[in-house]
Amino acid sequence: MRFRGFRLAAANGHTGQDSGGRQSSPRCQTCYDVFPMPPSKRQGRDLHSLRPVEMTPGFHRFAEGSVLYRSGGTLVLCTASIDESVPEFLVGQKQGWLTAEYQMHPRANPRRRENRDGRERPLGGRTREIQRLIGRALRAAVDLSRFGERTLAIDCDVLEADGGTRTAAVSGGFVALALAMAALTKKGTLRGPVLRDQVAAVSVGHVDGELALDLCYAEDSAARVDLNLVATETGAIVEIQGTAEGEAVPRTDVDRMVDLALQGIAQLCVLQRSALTAAGVELGSLLLPRSASTS
Repeated sequence: MRFRGFRLAAANGHTGQDSGGRQSSPRCQTCYDVFPMPPSKRQGRDLHSLRPVEMTPGFHRFAEGSVLYRSGGTLVLCTASIDESVPEFLVGQKQGWLTAEYQMHPRANPRRRENRDGRERPLGGRTREIQRLIGRALRAAVDLSRFGERTLAIDCDVLEADGGTRTAAVSGGFVALALAMAALTKKGTLRGPVLRDQVAAVSVGHVDGELALDLCYAEDSAARVDLNLVATETGAIVEIQGTAEGEAVPRTDVDRMVDLALQGIAQLCVLQRSALTAAGVELGSLLLPRSASTS
């Protein structure tokens, strides 16, 4: 079943509505409590708000799981496809594999068309690095020993880019992954849950002397420090990527950035779950009990 236009207004301090006018889960206000700050001119959102998020589950008809994921001006198509085989190094090991690919559409850049990686030019270092990040992030969400000898391929195609493409790909990739798990469970292919936890990602920057959550391209390019964080719903960290542009940043600032990112991920997990519920998927039924997922 396809649910078009499921909008989750994460940036304006109110609940979202789907295309039928139903109210979605209220957004988390924790970041406002921990990081009080007057509003900025970030298109109506303060420095510690997510960009508006919109998810369209089931956008791609053929993939086992898919979502069209928008975060502000960034738009990513994420699909999850199942292959009933595993790489050679896993044959006979009775476990599955998850891999990811990431590509920028030639006109994802608002100013000009760019050649697609892997055609007229080899796959770029940035592309390789991002798709490896997506793979690592989403493997943290799945107990592959319970998946059987199958490969789950996550494809993330950036259609429009305005910063945060890798974090949007991770957050959208998890929704596509969960939809694929639901489809396999409904078919009887999976005998029980295989997901350990929700996973999402967000960026944080040190911009104009203040911390800012979920950077657009203009903010990212001007940030003294930018940090991407992948974490689970429970707040366990999967990966941190951070760079200071020029002067080194104090440890205390990095700790505050991580805390702010975790606030944003908590909000994103609420939005992911709401989108899945609207698509008829109860995420809880796909998640392993905590004791099993940590064993």
